[in-house]
Amino acid sequence: MSEAYQEKFREELIDGKTVMMSPRPSFNHNQVSYNIATLFANYLKGKKCTPIADGMALYLNDENHFVPDFMVVCNPDKIKNDGIYGAPDLVVEVLSPGTMKNDRGRKKNIYAQHGVLEYWLVSPGDKSIEVYRADGNEFALYDIYTLRPDWELAKMTEKERSEVVTHFKCSLFDDLDISLEDIFYRML
Repeated sequence: MSEAYQEKFREELIDGKTVMMSPRPSFNHNQVSYNIATLFANYLKGKKCTPIADGMALYLNDENHFVPDFMVVCNPDKIKNDGIYGAPDLVVEVLSPGTMKNDRGRKKNIYAQHGVLEYWLVSPGDKSIEVYRADGNEFALYDIYTLRPDWELAKMTEKERSEVVTHFKCSLFDDLDISLEDIFYRML
């Protein structure tokens, strides 16, 4: 395989089958991934857990090798120079049209079966985050957070606006306040 081909296309191994990933991400996909990585990098500085940005290989077992958009790993023994070996504590996938089906389906189930504690599916188009938390060997949908556009907020009553969720917490870190505006900052 030529270097140019390898640079343009990435692949994952899902249940032993090679699956092509989307080519280079869109600006919004990249920006959201960067914002999440920055948020966790700042918070985790000097702490035990390690934030890991897009591009790092994740080896769950011989049949499942993924490249998540973002991970947090709290066990340093899982981190090797060529990838992460074993389940991260948090996995974030930023949805793309070409990978959405796998991220919502088989990969989500595999992450749960291997012990990932929390899984986020981030939609740049909807400016939403689906948060799943471990429930045994499965994930349960914990909540969906959506950054509401200004025009929608303007149509709401004051009471409705006061009930709109704009911040949330990751189950791993009680004192980390996550702002939807920070995650979707500088999107086109």
